[in-house]
Amino acid sequence: MSRLHRECLPRFDTRMDITPLMRPELKIIQSYGAGFFRVNGLIFKCPVLVCGDSVEEWTGGTFPFEDTSQLATLSGESDFLLVGCGGGGYKPVPPSYKKSLMSSIGMMVDVMDTPSACRTYNVLTAEGRRVSAALIPVFHAGG
Repeated sequence: MSRLHRECLPRFDTRMDITPLMRPELKIIQSYGAGFFRVNGLIFKCPVLVCGDSVEEWTGGTFPFEDTSQLATLSGESDFLLVGCGGGGYKPVPPSYKKSLMSSIGMMVDVMDTPSACRTYNVLTAEGRRVSAALIPVFHAGG
């Protein structure tokens, strides 16, 4: 770096903190791996529902979702549901199934693989959106 460039640099730390300001009780998916999720420091070795300040076991977390009653309870707390259907073997669901799922639970739904659902949930939560995630664990280390 030339002398001229060094003299032009400010003499204080110029790093920008881009950590989103969020209520501490909001749940963030910190990590996932083969058969588990880490949400706000807690490990879950089962399918999970994450919404705002709550996380719980998703008892209906097998595809196709025949019992949507647990998902329907989220409709008052959330405007949008992300469904993570596991890892690499995920196959897109037919539009008709997605439409019937939206109708039965009363909110918008997007179905994708679990790694994508985890990332999307965190981004939307950081933006202050009312979003929920219903997540089936991946069962191999690669996602």
